[in-house]
Amino acid sequence: MPTSLTRTILFTTRQRHLIFNHINRPFINRRFYASEVRKQNLIEKIVQKYAQDLSPGQKVKSGDFVTIQPEHVMTHDNTAAVRTKFQSIGAQKIKFPRQAVFTLDHDVQNKSEKNLAKYASIEEFSKLQNVDFYPAGRGIGHQILVEEGYAFPYTMTVASDSHSNMYGGIGCLGTPVVRTDAASIWATGKTWWQIPPVANVEFKGQLQDGVTGKDIIITLCGMFNNDEVLNCAIEFTGDESIRGISLDDRLAIANMTTEWGALAGVFPVDEITIKWLRERVNKLDLSKFENKNLKKFVTSDRPFEHPRINHSRIDYIEKNSLKSSPDAYYAKHLTLDLSTVSPYISGPNSVKVSTPLIELEKQNIAINKAYLVSCVNSRVGDLKAAAQVIKGKKVADGVEFYVAAASSEVQKDAETSGDWQALINAGARILPAGCGPCIGLGVGLLKDGEVGISATNRNFKGRMGSTNALAYLASPGFPDTIKGQLLFCPADNLNTDGIYPGKYTYEDDISTEKMAKVVMENYDPKFASMVSKGDILVGGFNFGTGSSREQAATAIKASGISLLIAGSYSQIFKRNSINNALICLESPELVQLLKSSCNLEEKTIRTQLDVEVKFAEGKVLVKGSNGVDNVFKVGTLGKSVQEIWIAGGLENWIRQRL
Repeated sequence: MPTSLTRTILFTTRQRHLIFNHINRPFINRRFYASEVRKQNLIEKIVQKYAQDLSPGQKVKSGDFVTIQPEHVMTHDNTAAVRTKFQSIGAQKIKFPRQAVFTLDHDVQNKSEKNLAKYASIEEFSKLQNVDFYPAGRGIGHQILVEEGYAFPYTMTVASDSHSNMYGGIGCLGTPVVRTDAASIWATGKTWWQIPPVANVEFKGQLQDGVTGKDIIITLCGMFNNDEVLNCAIEFTGDESIRGISLDDRLAIANMTTEWGALAGVFPVDEITIKWLRERVNKLDLSKFENKNLKKFVTSDRPFEHPRINHSRIDYIEKNSLKSSPDAYYAKHLTLDLSTVSPYISGPNSVKVSTPLIELEKQNIAINKAYLVSCVNSRVGDLKAAAQVIKGKKVADGVEFYVAAASSEVQKDAETSGDWQALINAGARILPAGCGPCIGLGVGLLKDGEVGISATNRNFKGRMGSTNALAYLASPGFPDTIKGQLLFCPADNLNTDGIYPGKYTYEDDISTEKMAKVVMENYDPKFASMVSKGDILVGGFNFGTGSSREQAATAIKASGISLLIAGSYSQIFKRNSINNALICLESPELVQLLKSSCNLEEKTIRTQLDVEVKFAEGKVLVKGSNGVDNVFKVGTLGKSVQEIWIAGGLENWIRQRL
């Protein structure tokens, strides 16, 4: 466990006074607290906006039973069951059609006549009621609600599903309701809610390189595993630390506050949130014709404006930010130093059992099935991270690897970037965008005695298949380890003309295949025939000196080299390499060792040495022929370099942010 983790829990109680009003009328019993004058926290301020039938000047607070009229209510495959309840109470018309959203996402692999008939019935009901409808294959409902703005900062959106906490990643109070609540909201626009105790979970410090949001929430679930936040709403604080957490990671953390036992987990709205929303405006404008629910908003007489994510609405929340009052009351206060968090694995069969990856790795646990699915970790960045790890490799024999995008939009983006094809080429088994194995539906479930590792949010015993299987949870982030064989070019000051001859520099249409054939042509004509895909190239000192030609880096990458290690680099070459997703590490000690043990008359030496590069630890392990490993420190990669590498280079990194 993190040694510097601050395990602080401050339980503060308030004396409660029940005041009974014996007048015979609805809502006769109300609960007041002695601390009525307390200032509100963020959760209470959001609820204040959606609470109905309040007395003049009444401020809501934890413990209050209130009538709420949420911004939206989402139902998925359970829409059919909610419809039955809706009709059984005598309701015929959904009161606010724009409030409801139907998304089909759970049993999308089921092509039986019965399930298809149910799906068709839900679609017909949506047309009858004029409710926004997203068919099977469009994606997981929670992801759709974020993409399409049903979950929006400072609003309250509920869903008949436990992972509606996810909306808190974008600053929306998302919380689950049950089917009867959903039917009530359809019929009246309202239901009841008791405002839960609010826990302040404060982040301090900054994440280490290679650590993800999934690692944060797994750490929290493992460290605070005595129901500290059970049935609480969580408000995440610590602005400086939170700025270092991407929006996708915030969504992942908020999503799994459900597994931690909370009813909501809300992040502050900051410049990261606003930037993401601005980018969504442009993306939604390009896809407006694909969404049938937007048909009424696309007209020829005025410019298109998305009904939920638009610049006017973003301008408003930017100018009218909602924050907790300085002296707001919290039932509990927990703190976590992010700098102490390392990659963690959760399980087996419990989210409250977590082990650092570095420790679990020593157990050498054999895996039967791997899953990159679910609403917590199947977004664009997750698929890209997985693709970069597995690109050019194959899924191991005896292992089944299942992949499903969080939404059709996510899958399309992954297809455009090439990441989707990289996963397919490696042997991934593609599933439709939806819940699938995470909920225990469809193909790929765990069988008796099998072990699975998953990027999902739950690994409860039997959830993903057999009760006699073991399920672990992990992040799909930056690879912890890259393995390969050392190929050594011992020359110091190996220049860019040696790496990529000048006569090819201005052949702008040269293919990557030809680049791979001519790489190192002026240094060692034998190099191209000696290099193998996945090799790790070790160079001498001042590697890549000379001109600024970018092809020196891209030609090495085209040859199949997975990463470079050298005594030192020309900084221009290093920049070109990183910009093209070719990682450069420095280890003068490794270079000196190889020089002392190899025949330096050869310009390129296949050392027959296997190597493991452990990024999180900043180490290179060279497997010696005598069975003894040599360990070399290489430092850790900065977050900016990781982002560029995961994106597939600086150009793709820029495209993602336009």
